[in-house]
Amino acid sequence: MEGSEGQNFRVRKLEMSDKSKGFIQLLQQLTVCDSVSDKEFADRFGEISSLGDDHVICVVEDDRSGKIVATGSVFIEKKFIRNCGKVGHIEDIVVDADARGMQLGKKIISFLTDHARSVGCYKVILDCSNENRAFYEKCGFKQKEIQMVKYFT
Repeated sequence: MEGSEGQNFRVRKLEMSDKSKGFIQLLQQLTVCDSVSDKEFADRFGEISSLGDDHVICVVEDDRSGKIVATGSVFIEKKFIRNCGKVGHIEDIVVDADARGMQLGKKIISFLTDHARSVGCYKVILDCSNENRAFYEKCGFKQKEIQMVKYFT
């Protein structure tokens, strides 16, 4: 994929080497994400990888800089309802502040929704802030109901 400034971007699944390409720093632009040691990263990467298609993290790498400039994840919930259906849950979408406006967020959402569809999900859902609502509507999502949360501190 070519960006508007001639940059080449690749959308792909997360790899072990992505920690050194700024993956954790990118997540820090989204929310609280303390430093993660190489061992912690390797352990969590192995844990997620062992889930196969049930938990996929995708990234966009800028081939020119070698940096990860966007990411998102989808995990698959297996249900009894809807004939033992599956639902994709999209989480942790972030595009680097310096790479916004290049349609990378749409590429991430497309990658994740295509994955959910390919593994048989009947729907894909996500939570977002009011500020991001218009973006997700452009990606084909619509508001339904409300979100509730309870944090364990």
